[in-house]
Amino acid sequence: MEQTNQISQCQHLWARNKYLVLSHSSNIYNEIRQYLKNEEVELSLVQEMIDCACHIPEHRGQVCNAFQHIWGYFKKKATETERKDYMFLLERYHSGHATKEELIAKTRELLERYPNAYLQNSSLLKGDSHETLA
Repeated sequence: MEQTNQISQCQHLWARNKYLVLSHSSNIYNEIRQYLKNEEVELSLVQEMIDCACHIPEHRGQVCNAFQHIWGYFKKKATETERKDYMFLLERYHSGHATKEELIAKTRELLERYPNAYLQNSSLLKGDSHETLA
């Protein structure tokens, strides 16, 4: 029973932080995904891997990758104009002509039009530096 609770807590922590981790390191993102497939997991280890990823400086390519994953939640709902605007902003960000905050703001605008509880709880979109166990 304790391990079931531990798995649930790990999955909840991961759900909040997966795009934040992806914006720093696709390798650690994949490591955590693989780790969570185990029958026994430890919340403290997942938190440690999240913290490790967050200490890696963000790379524009990684951040774009994370926001492209996030776009997947909107692609069937958003208009063609919204898609073009989002992709243009991603390109501007990638080339250094837009900020991550602009990407977050644009994504939040989409979330207002197309609510998604999963994304609304994402630490990347909330602007949290990163979640902790405290």
